[in-house]
Order: sequence, then C-alpha cells, then structure tokens
Amino acid sequence: MKPSMALQNREETIRETVRRFRVCNPRVFGSVLHGTDSEGSDLDLLVDPLPETTLFDLGGLQITLEGLLGVSVDVVTPGDLPERFRGAVVLEARPL
Repeated sequence: MKPSMALQNREETIRETVRRFRVCNPRVFGSVLHGTDSEGSDLDLLVDPLPETTLFDLGGLQITLEGLLGVSVDVVTPGDLPERFRGAVVLEARPL
C-alpha cells in the first residue's frame, strides 16, 4: 500500500496515536506531501518534542504507527533534520 493511502484511510488514528506519546503537532512532509509516493515509500512524519520527550517516545511512535498502518514510517523532529533544508521542510509540512 502507498503511504498516502494509509494516511488517507487512518489519519484520525494517526492523530490519536501521536497523542499517546510525548510529542505534538504532527505534520506530513516528503513524497506523501508531494504526491510522489509509491508502494516502497515511507510516511515522513514531523513532530515537535515536548520537554520530557525521549528517544523511546519517538521510536515507540514509529513502531506503533508502522504496525497500525502497514507501511514504513519515519518520525523526526525539526532538530533531527539537517540545517540546510530544515527551514523548507518545516514551512511546507502539512499538519494532520
């Protein structure tokens, strides 16, 4: 399944799942946002960490979403993105 279809079919589930982890403001970026995703693409999800967010939260969110959606998911924070294109990704990312 294409990640864009998984997103379309389960967007509310994704929002509910994000709320269970210590992150906020989930946004989509990358190939799904641009409409160029394929069967082998992943769902790129940008989230904002809270002061108490740990790597376990980010990894747990990724694993949980992959299980729910049946597609690869890449969960990153703005700080995880290389500085040279961080601003562009943050500006174009679409909120869920």
